Amino acid sequence: MALSLGGKTAIVTGAGSGINLAFARLLLERGCNVLIADLALRPEADDVVACHSDKSHPAARAIFQQTDVREWSQLERMFGTAIEEFGGVDVVCPGAGVYEPPFSSFWHPPGIDPSLDSATSSRYAILDINLTHPIRTTQLAMAYFLARTPSSPSNSSAARGPKHIIHISSIAAQVTPFLAPLYNTTKHGLSGFVRSLAPLDRELGIRVTAVAPGVIDTPLWRDNPEKLRLVNESKGDEWVSAEFVAKTMVRLLEEEEVEVEGPEADATDLLSDIRKDDRKTIRVEGGLILEVSKDRVRKVEQFGDRGPKGKGNTVGNARLAEEEILQKLGAGEWGRST
Repeated sequence: MALSLGGKTAIVTGAGSGINLAFARLLLERGCNVLIADLALRPEADDVVACHSDKSHPAARAIFQQTDVREWSQLERMFGTAIEEFGGVDVVCPGAGVYEPPFSSFWHPPGIDPSLDSATSSRYAILDINLTHPIRTTQLAMAYFLARTPSSPSNSSAARGPKHIIHISSIAAQVTPFLAPLYNTTKHGLSGFVRSLAPLDRELGIRVTAVAPGVIDTPLWRDNPEKLRLVNESKGDEWVSAEFVAKTMVRLLEEEEVEVEGPEADATDLLSDIRKDDRKTIRVEGGLILEVSKDRVRKVEQFGDRGPKGKGNTVGNARLAEEEILQKLGAGEWGRST
């Protein structure tokens, strides 16, 4: 069920920057109110909230709620605030995530600098942020969507109207870079989670989908030297814009069918532009995952998928970073507290 975004309300975690901020902007442009949930706002996100904060303005509003997505009570509070401010929720995007940061990385074990994971806490922050938070937020969204309200004579999908939960997976849900074992784990898990909820669309009118972006030009990469050094544009690495990913996310909400790269593209040079006859139209439905790379979108098949290829999916300096890790492992001191 496609959704007309005008007059609707969305909750977007991680929209203080990057893909989620680009998504929030597009929602606001379409008349959809947005609750931005994040630890903090970058200046560009602060400007977005400031421009859409006036309750007397007829256009869509944006509000910011400081949120640590690892804390379930704060996730619950998002829904309470959205209902209080906007009267309901129609779209939920648990988009906040991190990419194998030094503070919570397989290669920096708990209790050993620079990890901030405690050796006695029995948890990894990256798993809480990238996997547990989207799962718990989905539960909360479903509970809200399915709740019988005084204004609804029934609990049918027609009475509630279409509802959408859109996740941000990654090409790392298919490829397995040595540099990011925990990140890979979270994205494999998230894609499986999205697919498992596919029947909700047909049975209850709750559509759960995802995008799987490649290498995206966001602060997550640009502001982290240990990540930025992996990208080598002289070797052909190219960035995917956050705006292009966000547009694909909006298409998953607004359209019943989308045009994607077709199977014929497998036999073409994947570094060249896709010809018009290499495209196909597919139905948007629950469980759908769309890979988003440089100027192209394709459906990620559950079985027999060819995997991500082409522009926007490569990091040319990955081997150099892998060699550094292997050197540390070979020194015999890895994983030991000093």
